[in-house]
Amino acid sequence: MNRLRFLPPGATGDAVVLLETRALRALGDGTVSVVLAAYLTAVGLSEVRIGMVVTATLLGSAALTLAVGLKAHAYPRRRLLQLVSLLMIGTGVGFALFTGFWPLALVGFIGTMNPSGGDVSVFLPTEQALLPSTVPDEQRTALFARYSLLGTLVAAIGAALAGVPEWLARHLHVAGTTTLRWTFLFYALLGAVVLTRYRHLTPAIERKGDAPRSALGESKRTVYRLAALFSLDALGGGFVITALVVLWLQRRFGLSLAVSGAIFFWAGLLSAFSALVAARIANRIGLVRTMVYTHLPANGLLILTAFMPNAWMAVTCLLCRSALSQMDVPARTSYVMAVVTPEERPAAASVTNVPRSLASALPAIAAGWMLGHSTFGWPLIIGGTLKAIYDLLLLVQFRELRPPEEQ
Repeated sequence: MNRLRFLPPGATGDAVVLLETRALRALGDGTVSVVLAAYLTAVGLSEVRIGMVVTATLLGSAALTLAVGLKAHAYPRRRLLQLVSLLMIGTGVGFALFTGFWPLALVGFIGTMNPSGGDVSVFLPTEQALLPSTVPDEQRTALFARYSLLGTLVAAIGAALAGVPEWLARHLHVAGTTTLRWTFLFYALLGAVVLTRYRHLTPAIERKGDAPRSALGESKRTVYRLAALFSLDALGGGFVITALVVLWLQRRFGLSLAVSGAIFFWAGLLSAFSALVAARIANRIGLVRTMVYTHLPANGLLILTAFMPNAWMAVTCLLCRSALSQMDVPARTSYVMAVVTPEERPAAASVTNVPRSLASALPAIAAGWMLGHSTFGWPLIIGGTLKAIYDLLLLVQFRELRPPEEQ
């Protein structure tokens, strides 16, 4: 595919680089999100401790993302992204080297590891703040749709690759833990490639003029209200992050790592291409209605999954949910970037993305405890209910606040 033809009209070369780095990171995230629980189990961690490591990675991502977002307006963007790439390399190496609970929890806390399959990392606020300046306003949602498409599609490919360590262990007659470690070295290698690609960003992405005195100005109240709602959505999402859903499928139906990887590959494909549909729907009914009207039925399917009596019915519900659940992502990101000033975008992206790590951190421990005591899908029911409440509150509070292209 010609990469320029893939972009919306008017996109610059910097948009190409940012989409490429998104895809590279998604490949690593998709793989480790499926492998992580299996690796932590293989090194002897209990379900509760697995939940604690997942929580540490999410809490660390939240803290670092917030710090970067609130300070990014004062630093060169390209240098900032390159420094975070070095942290990605160190994270992969750390998980490959250590097997103890405390070292793994520490590396997870200070690193960029993502156990959810989606992008909740420190890279996100900076990239999201840069993307709107690389296209005309009327093409902003279309660009974010492609950004989401690439991330989800390549993460799905990464999920499919999660079965490779198991295959290698069987055919090369080596310990499964050894081949699982190679996954994290692969993650580190991707970090090195991302570092190289960021060097191709042009000076056009850098801030023009003096840095503003504060990260958030006139849009502060709007950003905080959105962040509070996104926190509720993320709180529900913390019960159903990929690593824990994989664990539930293994406990409930005895599915292997390879089968789980295949399931999340197809789920990722459905989610990926739904992003392009979301951009078309948003052009017709608006960004807020697109977020709510696609996300609400997806959460109903998530709740329904918990009651399915066999694996194929549960997987069918999960796949149907995947066709709807990520349509809100490009619409949500485009909406946040549209209702703030350009100077506020790095902080707005950070403050509204941090809930995806912070609010989803503690539920991971609770979900791990639930799965250790019962194979019923309590985490799916709780997560789906909280996310549905978020949808309704978002519609009530923000349906009248429209981006410039909808006025």
